[in-house]
Amino acid sequence: MCESAFPMKSRLHVWALMRSAVIFLALALCWESRLCAQTASSANPSQELRVPFVGCASDGQQGPVKAPKRKSKVVSIPPEVAVRLAYYQADEGPGVLAPRGWFCFGTYGSNGDSLYVTPQPINSSLLFSADWKGFTGAVIQASYSYGFTSGRFEVARVIARVFPAHMKFAKDVIAEGEWPTSSFPQGPYPGDKLTYLSKEAVEYETPANQEGLGTMSRLQKNGSPITGVAILGVVSLEGKKDQMLSHSCVRLPPDWADLGPAIIRQIEKDEM
Repeated sequence: MCESAFPMKSRLHVWALMRSAVIFLALALCWESRLCAQTASSANPSQELRVPFVGCASDGQQGPVKAPKRKSKVVSIPPEVAVRLAYYQADEGPGVLAPRGWFCFGTYGSNGDSLYVTPQPINSSLLFSADWKGFTGAVIQASYSYGFTSGRFEVARVIARVFPAHMKFAKDVIAEGEWPTSSFPQGPYPGDKLTYLSKEAVEYETPANQEGLGTMSRLQKNGSPITGVAILGVVSLEGKKDQMLSHSCVRLPPDWADLGPAIIRQIEKDEM
């Protein structure tokens, strides 16, 4: 048999050098990969940008109100998202980001205020019709309900579902006896996915074709999920403080679904 041209010690030394080189190369590639991932994740950071303001006409207890005219809205979102959104708001009540070119209408009253934004023109008479069942397609609804008025029933209903730390308010409303106890079921909807931000704020997703927080609104269930956020706050009236609920529901067409997180984040910034 022919012996190797290299002594055993030399061969071991070469092997060790090669192994070290492979490890060094692997570590270098790993570090480069981490840098690339960090670069990719920060390629489109949120920026302070202005989006168009769209005033929405509204109607309620005091009659029709014209759409307000205001300056553009400053938001903190990636530029490629900002160019697809506008900020919609009526004279009173909440405002929301929604796709540009959509239509909006607001309602107001002593119990609270609501804003609706949809891809099609809104027949305002339907919003006040007892026979109308609600929106069946894409829509964004943002609502305020006031706990010191008849809006307390809606506040109590949502508290019973997702805000156990505030059940005293709900129990006090139930004890009034104006609505049956069965109107205030306790505990989350079985299908809802809840993400708590605090004891007073929860993001949710109501699955397609199911009842949930998303359908505790003017939205009917359909083949698309509803995402949103419910936030409890405190409002003062004549020196008295009481609960107020901000409840938003977002159902977008598939080609706009990627805008949902930015819409909900902006609601949280406005309300929390």
